[in-house]
Amino acid sequence: MKTLPRLYPILDTGALEMHSLALVETAAAMLEGGARILQIRHKGLWSGRVFADARGVATLCRRAGATLIVNDRADIAKLLGAGVHLGQDDLAPTDARGLLGDGALIGYSSHHAAQLREAAAEPVDYVALGPIFGTSSKQNPDPAVGIDELRRCRALAGKPLVGIGGITRENARAVFEAGADAVAVIADLLPARATAAGVRRRIEEWRGITDAGAQ
Repeated sequence: MKTLPRLYPILDTGALEMHSLALVETAAAMLEGGARILQIRHKGLWSGRVFADARGVATLCRRAGATLIVNDRADIAKLLGAGVHLGQDDLAPTDARGLLGDGALIGYSSHHAAQLREAAAEPVDYVALGPIFGTSSKQNPDPAVGIDELRRCRALAGKPLVGIGGITRENARAVFEAGADAVAVIADLLPARATAAGVRRRIEEWRGITDAGAQ
């Protein structure tokens, strides 16, 4: 069974654009801050410019010994030599595994206990459960799972479990105590007046929280 870093930063291109942050520059700052896995989440058209930026992030991850994950798109992940994170309506995990091979890291989203049970039989390396709390990162989010349901669902997951959705520095400890192996974070990685240096410091702050919880 593969082990995930406890902090799972997500580079959401929409959120980065709102903060006037460039994808490659922000990825570099996160890696400098100690991130060991990054996910590129891009919900728009994968233009040539977006792909070129993603390829730049892939290069940075290889140099840093970090894992790169692409949200939704197994084909893009294949081109970048990355793993993929799949939603319930994306390419089937079996097909993604056939495309990417046994060595690629594949994650799968779940939103309630039934989906989590079904995910146990899929050829994926980890399962995300969420949103744990209310989130603004999705236009039409599923109902919040909550800490109590996360704790109950932990026993259903035979794979590493990633909590996602509305997780902040203030509530992350409760998510870990409820059984999550890692936390995926978007909004709380980006300070209000975000700069590359500020993102690096925020990652370092997050590392302090996640590393302390691992001890």
